[in-house]
Amino acid sequence: MTACNGCEFRPELYYDAEYQIWARVEPGGSVSVGMTDISQTRAGRILHVRVRRPGSARPQGKPVATVETGKWAGPVPNPFACVIEAANEAVLDDPERINRDPYGEWIARVRPAMPLEKALAGLVTGPAAEEGFCARCRADHIECRRL
Repeated sequence: MTACNGCEFRPELYYDAEYQIWARVEPGGSVSVGMTDISQTRAGRILHVRVRRPGSARPQGKPVATVETGKWAGPVPNPFACVIEAANEAVLDDPERINRDPYGEWIARVRPAMPLEKALAGLVTGPAAEEGFCARCRADHIECRRL
């Protein structure tokens, strides 16, 4: 783990181009999706999370979940076409868990609608992701905070 402007970064995860969401491959080929430290900080205190119904097919870019705060409601975008397998019940019951531990708490578990390697090809990981993540923190003057 490293940090940029106080924002935690995990090099083993996959990230979208805006560093809004992270993805982690699970045993069996499903993928857990969650919010990055940048996203949870910019959102503020998360009050409600709603995940689309398991079994729902979602095209790339469409939300797998919706997050609501006191000042904002918005999507958790899907990084690739998929079918939703599960919602993290712990997060549904206590949405602030995302604010406290954004990388320890996934929001939705999905199954890519294409081979896993192809699904992950549109995401960035490792040193390249770290460089982009830190550049985003600096460019947007983002300093992460936790509840």
